[in-house]
Amino acid sequence: MLDLCSISHKGGIVLWSRSFTPDASQIASSSASPVNSLIREALIEGRTAEEKFEKDGYAVKWTFVNDLELIFVVAYQRILQLTYVDDLLAALKTLFIKLFEPFLATFVASLHAMNSGKVVTAPAGNNTASWNFAKAFEGWDKVFDKLLKGLEDKAAQERKSRFRPTVHAPLADPSPPSDDLSTIPSESSVVAQDEQQIARNVQALKNRLRGRGGRRGGRGIARIDSGSGRDSMPSSDTESVKRKTNTKTQRKWGHEAPTESDMASLDFSFDKGDSGTDAPLSQDALSLVDKASLGTRTRDGMYEVKDWEFGSGDGETNDVISRALQPNGGVAKQASSSLGALSSLFARLTGSKVLTEQDLKPVLEGMKQHLMKKNVAMEIADKVCEGVGESLVGKKVGGFQTTNAAVRLALSSSLTRILTPKTSTDLLLSIRTKLSSALTSSQQRVPYSITFVGVNGVGKSTNLSKVCFWLMQNGLRVLIAACDTFRSGAVEQLRVHVRNLSKIAAESATDNGTRVELYERGYGKDAAGIAKQAISYAQENNFDVVLIDTAGRMQDNEPLMRALAKLVGVNNPDKIIFVGEALVGNEAVDQLTKFDRALRDFSSASAGKSRGIDGMLVTKWDTVDDKVGAALSMTYVTGQPIIFVGCGETYTDLRQLRVANVVRAILSE
Repeated sequence: MLDLCSISHKGGIVLWSRSFTPDASQIASSSASPVNSLIREALIEGRTAEEKFEKDGYAVKWTFVNDLELIFVVAYQRILQLTYVDDLLAALKTLFIKLFEPFLATFVASLHAMNSGKVVTAPAGNNTASWNFAKAFEGWDKVFDKLLKGLEDKAAQERKSRFRPTVHAPLADPSPPSDDLSTIPSESSVVAQDEQQIARNVQALKNRLRGRGGRRGGRGIARIDSGSGRDSMPSSDTESVKRKTNTKTQRKWGHEAPTESDMASLDFSFDKGDSGTDAPLSQDALSLVDKASLGTRTRDGMYEVKDWEFGSGDGETNDVISRALQPNGGVAKQASSSLGALSSLFARLTGSKVLTEQDLKPVLEGMKQHLMKKNVAMEIADKVCEGVGESLVGKKVGGFQTTNAAVRLALSSSLTRILTPKTSTDLLLSIRTKLSSALTSSQQRVPYSITFVGVNGVGKSTNLSKVCFWLMQNGLRVLIAACDTFRSGAVEQLRVHVRNLSKIAAESATDNGTRVELYERGYGKDAAGIAKQAISYAQENNFDVVLIDTAGRMQDNEPLMRALAKLVGVNNPDKIIFVGEALVGNEAVDQLTKFDRALRDFSSASAGKSRGIDGMLVTKWDTVDDKVGAALSMTYVTGQPIIFVGCGETYTDLRQLRVANVVRAILSE
């Protein structure tokens, strides 16, 4: 059974709606309406290609009429399997437009005129100052009821036919036995064959147990000498087969267990002088700061990392959106020279006409291939192209340039909406807001905590140190919590970073007393407990930020994901940043989706509050050039922003993304 059905204008005006339950009528008039959630979380963000939208137990499906700017929406309980919803939407759209197209065209034209500042009156026959939709759509309720009842009855009949018992045809009588007794095997021959087969099977089993059954795992039977009954395999070969079946012995390096001095000699996390005290680093720590990639300082002294720029200094690639909006006649020529194959796809749509699905199908397929070449995940590219197609079907265009600009602008707008974050990316502002919040006399300031999560080998520890350098440049005291208690060398790696960062801060001319420390408790301990102790230590010693490093784990490893969710549930960090690679394609979607889902499911079970991914940090960004589709895929999956990208091996190789730069890179050839 349906809960809600509505017909709305894209500007937010509800033309007609029907609620089928009291709860649905209350929800429809509130901010929690599934239709409002659909517009806010799906349509505005450009996710119009989803098969259905789910929110608060509701499933929502929709369709568009682009030339009249209408949205047809149907909402129902998510647990119900309503097979007729798609047919209902298609029929609704067809009937509603057929019955009321003149009125709708006048209404849409008046809205456009109103936006342009012109004075508009209501249509003829309407004496009120406002539009009377109830009178305009009089009789529509009866048409809708008849349509809905017909589809529900049809669905009920289909269900009955599926569950109707199947009548099986009577089995044919078996043919009478033949009179020819010679074709029937005798009982003695059958018994003899069975005994021979059993004997062969027993002998084959004995041969396998003795290591004589041919190759391991094979189905062959060892050859038996007919005269002696022994294997025809030579004795030397038999001994070699026996030796191969023995398990591999443990290999030992040296004859004695390593002493403490041996272990100390193998510890390369720092060099030791003759006296045993820490000596200066063998590598100058200042060489880990690339002055060419240093960020800039604002007027108030804040240190900001550089923006990642695509094609800086390259005059061949211009802003796609601005070029599409140019009214002169050189649009097509400029687009074809800079966009190449992508522009040739747009060139297929020529002439003044109303765009149809058949017109857009080859263009959208080529657009999908282009996005996949940019490392956009296949399913995301498919959904983006479907969304662009839905926004263009039914639109009237005239001339090559107008069509070219319309298609390109629709794709650019869709990418921009997806990449535009719905939460703030200013991490420094969030930190300073918490640190400057008012406290009572009995309260103690709690440091800002950030947890870094991700799969194995993506560079969590390295990029955590880059974030630490950025925080130190802004005068913040940072404590790094070594919560990777599994990987060998994880604590030592962070120890090296902390020594380097301390040395950089000490030798920096702008040093203002900031410092960084490492909080570690060795290996094999509970990571959630170490993180909690680190936050308490930071609170007692007036640290501003705690960076929590976690062990890498695969997204399908449920025990490890539960352990990570426990760390999140126990410590409730202010930010959970997922660290992913820039060249993983479809794998980025799988990793991010499962990390976010596991954290939400398992953290709510342990702490009673669901927590998901709050932002992303994409590593190895310098290896992808213009193939920046991972940014689109990861943002599409979670709706969360990419806070930083790592693009090098020094502490200054951290960048922030601008939406326009990413869109330009994706649309470039």
